[in-house]
Amino acid sequence: MERATKYGDAASECKTTSLVIILLAQVAAMGVWFSSTTALALIKRSQAIDPFDEAMLTSMVQLGFVAGTIVSAMLSLPDRYDLRRLFAGSAFVAAIATGVLALLPPTGPAVVSLRFVTGVCMAGVYPVGIRLVSTWATSDLGLLIGLLVGALTLGSASPHLVAGMPGLNWRLIYLIAAGAALLAALAIGFVSVGPNLKRATRVDVHRVAQAWRQPAVRLANLGYLGHMWELYAMWAWVGLFLQQTLASHGIADARPKAEALTFAVIAFGAVGAWAGGWLADRVGRTRVTIGAMAVSAICAATIGWLFNAPVPVVVAVAFVWGFSVIADSAQFSASIAELADPTSVGTLLTAQTCAGFLLTLVSIHLVPEIVAHLGWQGGMTVLAVGPALGCVAMWRLRRHPDSRRMAGGKR
Repeated sequence: MERATKYGDAASECKTTSLVIILLAQVAAMGVWFSSTTALALIKRSQAIDPFDEAMLTSMVQLGFVAGTIVSAMLSLPDRYDLRRLFAGSAFVAAIATGVLALLPPTGPAVVSLRFVTGVCMAGVYPVGIRLVSTWATSDLGLLIGLLVGALTLGSASPHLVAGMPGLNWRLIYLIAAGAALLAALAIGFVSVGPNLKRATRVDVHRVAQAWRQPAVRLANLGYLGHMWELYAMWAWVGLFLQQTLASHGIADARPKAEALTFAVIAFGAVGAWAGGWLADRVGRTRVTIGAMAVSAICAATIGWLFNAPVPVVVAVAFVWGFSVIADSAQFSASIAELADPTSVGTLLTAQTCAGFLLTLVSIHLVPEIVAHLGWQGGMTVLAVGPALGCVAMWRLRRHPDSRRMAGGKR
């Protein structure tokens, strides 16, 4: 009995240590993703940048990520190889690519190419980190992935905070991000893989087809797509919306105040991710995802119409939106981990993120086009379509017999 107790304590300590390292390494490695957004904010203080060049710097990371996830999923890399080595190698190459940016002009073909390489490498970091976390999960899968997503939400918010700080050099931003990614590549070697890992023995491109062929997995993925249609477009454009709202009310220094407010709104989502994960493990994944998407859809459908409303009202809705728009995110990954064939979890998580980020390229670029013709009312309302359809998908999943495998039977 005493030996069993000691073994249990050692396993628990190993789990805690590994999860802390994974969390810190994931955030540190993903800093290279956010680095160009932060650097651009600083570069624009001293020189003009063509809107096309600016769009390329941000879009190429996502395009690279999509390309990387396609290759990773087709070759079943997360299910065939050591997750720690895959993570470390990807973080190392991303660090080198980002560090070189500090030696180059702020824009140009070489810079765009390096950002694409960075995106490709992130396919070996983000979904792989989620897979690593899931190997340790027992009844706390939603919370563990929620902690990871919450930390990355803070990373997504950080450029808005940095943009308001005086005296920073954009080259230093790239060097710091590169250094953090190198540390992540080293730190992940100290992680232990949990007991919930089952490896695939060969390449099987048909594994990816499970994302659509298996009804329960398909519904979870459709819910995720609805969520992603809204999420990154909201993060991309809520800052400009808030800036123009403050300016329309005659508030002085609208831009820096809007940057600080945007940071707070997006960062508040970290609380939503953590709370959503904790709640989903207790009341069910479909309940949490449906509830969160319903709230975020209402916020998206109404906030554009509040452009001329009192500022406190707009800010209150923005904070509710920032909380709810990410509260469900981790639960789609958790659903795949519970519904998929154990030897295909890594592949299907990668395929899920691939489809989601590919869709964000559409919604992010669609919003300003709609705003130009229909104003913020139309631009924000179109984002509500995604979570509304996501609610339908997750409701259908809740009624599917396989949903009993989620959250210990709580669905």
